[in-house]
Amino acid sequence: MPAFKNNATLTFNGRSVLSNTVTGEITEVISGSKTAPVDVYRPGDRIAYVISLVNAGDAAMTELTVTDNLGTYSFGTGGSLTPLTYVDGSVAFFINGTPQAAPTVTESAGSIAFSGITVPADGNATLIYVVTANEYSPLGEGESVVNVATVAEIEKTLPLSLSATVTPDLSADLSIVKSLSPASVVDGGQITYTFEIANNGLTPVEATDEVTLTDVFDPVLTSPTISYNGTSLTSGTDYTYTDGTLTVLPGAITLPAATASQSETGEWVIEPGTGTLTVTGTI
Repeated sequence: MPAFKNNATLTFNGRSVLSNTVTGEITEVISGSKTAPVDVYRPGDRIAYVISLVNAGDAAMTELTVTDNLGTYSFGTGGSLTPLTYVDGSVAFFINGTPQAAPTVTESAGSIAFSGITVPADGNATLIYVVTANEYSPLGEGESVVNVATVAEIEKTLPLSLSATVTPDLSADLSIVKSLSPASVVDGGQITYTFEIANNGLTPVEATDEVTLTDVFDPVLTSPTISYNGTSLTSGTDYTYTDGTLTVLPGAITLPAATASQSETGEWVIEPGTGTLTVTGTI
């Protein structure tokens, strides 16, 4: 709420005197907030933003425009990157909690604008929309996307600037791919199953995370040998194997954290931490 001060000057007979200084304050008729209910993301995730506007005045605010910078940040020499992509058709608009027709959406490089918004007298309006974290969304420790929305100027108290910050999800994120070699084998022949495990998260997987792996082999493998990253695992300590069912016990599988880096053109790339489990036996 901006404050102002002024005084008067009285001039007479070549002399000047100042009045006392008066102080006033311009109160904001409209206020607002911006939030992201889920404030962490992974590459490709969708993020919802909620903008709430409150009108404390006795007249409706009409034809407002809300412009969102989609988290655009500086990159390189005089360049910029936009880490969020608006999801077409995702906007919803409410007045005093009642659904309304969607506002007009105008997309441009590095921003998106929603126009034709009304906030009733002594009432509120809510704008909800969804974006996608694209290849320019920062990854890694200490990174974030600061997303700023501006309500276009009305009278003298606006523009109103509202921001929300989301950060990369650093937790472990595992995937697994299973392969077989050879694909064709005679009865009584030897076969090897390979499990490639990847951690796409930026936090390592420790023994205390208690990762387990279970597989039921059909046909049943006879006397399998099992190793992880080239090191033999111990039956009863690292795994159990009964009647074709393999269970790798908690603590045997650990994985390094993924690494995140930004290319010269601004794209963020994840290099996963990996581990390989092999199971060899006869059928």
